[in-house]
Amino acid sequence: MFSLEEGTAAVKAARKVIEAHVQGKKVGKLELPKSFDELGGVFVTLNTYPDKELRGCIGYPEPIFALKEAIVDSAKSASTRDPRFRAVTPKELDKLVVEVSLLSKPELVKVAKPKDYLKAVKIGRDGLIVELGMNRGLLLPQVPVEWKWDVHTFLDHTCMKAGLMADAWLDPVTKIYSFTAQVFDETEPNGKVVELPLTQEE
Repeated sequence: MFSLEEGTAAVKAARKVIEAHVQGKKVGKLELPKSFDELGGVFVTLNTYPDKELRGCIGYPEPIFALKEAIVDSAKSASTRDPRFRAVTPKELDKLVVEVSLLSKPELVKVAKPKDYLKAVKIGRDGLIVELGMNRGLLLPQVPVEWKWDVHTFLDHTCMKAGLMADAWLDPVTKIYSFTAQVFDETEPNGKVVELPLTQEE
């Protein structure tokens, strides 16, 4: 578990990297806790303010880099390399909020039959990765909460994110991994950082 202080440091660092990268400046020294020297997965998300429209989201689901390195690269990528969006411009910086999701290591969800995923996956707890052949797609745990999806819909959309048919999760060959996240977000551009609650499905 990461503290609010650590989450705040992650968001502030991502903001600093994004602002420097977009403006073509050097980042300078980042103030990050020692715990971020450990390997960790992370996603950096940019949303417009105040309407919260997605503006970029890229990260590393697997803990293959030190967390501090993954945050820096994800921040750069979310602002200028997300293929779904044009690169962020300097004039947009004060109209965007930065969100950082610190992830647990993905674990294979083991079920006796595919329909058991409906009970194994929990909205508000799990992020999902769907994998079939060369196709792979990921959705963070806050996504189904924000869209008010049930588990079936969450599974469908993760499959579609992987470029598969919505019901590909019913194929026994399809692998599904779950992970958890702590999500830290600015309340306003360059403002206070809070940890977002992820409402558990009843």
